[in-house]
Amino acid sequence: MSICCCLMEMILTQFDAASIRAQFPILAQEVNGHPLVYLDNAATTQKPNSVIDAIANYYRYDNSNVHRGAHALSDRATEKFELARAQLAAFINAPTKEQLLWTRGTTEGINLVAASWGRANLKSGDRVLVSAMEHHSNIVPWQMVAELTGATVEPIAVNASGTIDMDAFAAQLDARVKMVAVGHVSNALGSINPIKEIIALAHAQGAQVLIDAAQSIAHLPIDVQALDCDFLVFSGHKMFGPTGIGALYGKRDLLEAMSPYQGGGEMIESVSFTGTVYNQLPYKFEAGTPNIAGAIGLAAAVDFLQSFDRSAADAHEQQLLNSAQLQLLELGGYQLVGTSANKTAVMSFVCDFAHPQDVGMLLDQQGVAVRTGNHCAQPIMDQFAIPGTVRASFSLYNNQDDVAKLMAALKKAKMFLA
Repeated sequence: MSICCCLMEMILTQFDAASIRAQFPILAQEVNGHPLVYLDNAATTQKPNSVIDAIANYYRYDNSNVHRGAHALSDRATEKFELARAQLAAFINAPTKEQLLWTRGTTEGINLVAASWGRANLKSGDRVLVSAMEHHSNIVPWQMVAELTGATVEPIAVNASGTIDMDAFAAQLDARVKMVAVGHVSNALGSINPIKEIIALAHAQGAQVLIDAAQSIAHLPIDVQALDCDFLVFSGHKMFGPTGIGALYGKRDLLEAMSPYQGGGEMIESVSFTGTVYNQLPYKFEAGTPNIAGAIGLAAAVDFLQSFDRSAADAHEQQLLNSAQLQLLELGGYQLVGTSANKTAVMSFVCDFAHPQDVGMLLDQQGVAVRTGNHCAQPIMDQFAIPGTVRASFSLYNNQDDVAKLMAALKKAKMFLA
């Protein structure tokens, strides 16, 4: 046995997938008469008991609005809410908790930066670069602000394997590029982009960089100070937390200079009809009553992620991906889309004999949950000249039995549809 294989086995012995899986009650059910095989983790992850309990206990015992109450419930809610902010800030190694802003998720975070930073800093002739494999949420907000400012939004080339063409990217950069917005990991292909190199190249030309970490936050360690990114956004529901909550990290000088995105409530220091004074960071970007339960649930998700060896979890997921990809190609009639050598546990594929939607429906009848379509990444699908893919995405609670059931379902789909 090779040294590499021995190291992999040693890492995997530190990760007990069975005990992890047991913490997710939803996985114990049957769908259409079959045990559920949940392989739609790139869309949203399932929630462990600890996250469910944290949310339920907030509503059972601490439910109150934060910051403004003069009673015990408000004090307890405020303490847990702000502790959650500090915990998330530490999780990504933000310099201060004030640089961690609560949002409804990745999409709102990008829209906030595009609207607040973009309107103030972009003008006619300026350029915004986004990769050709971006989620629509990291394309459309920039197009909207470009229409208002006269800037242009241009794609960064992606090659046939689903990898950013770094030579082409470097050639695109000049003094007119004001923002580079790129995903850490492609939701459609699973490709892990070299964001540290991208950030360094962009900064050398004076551009700011926003990183969409929605797909990487549950799989890879993130250190915003080591990366030196200007903004970073992510969603709670893709890292075992609740829906409707996410975060935006920004460098302090940029956040201080930006105008509020929305008005009312928490973002106010004082109001009169002669003018309004905005609150300090982070509150000036958090208008209205926040998602208190969501923040508390997201902190519990961070606790969950930090309860085991994350490198071991990543090795487990990579083993599932490698096994699934090899078995898929052995079935015949299926082709992988996105073959970068550096991927997270996302397997996108098409088949010779049917539309992806038809394959997905047959898999669902056998209890296998996957996603089909363009995955909100239509430009890269257009580049590959396909209508979409079937996407099976793995998480730490999946196992080789899930892979075997996926392959059996795909074999049956081929029998019915070919």
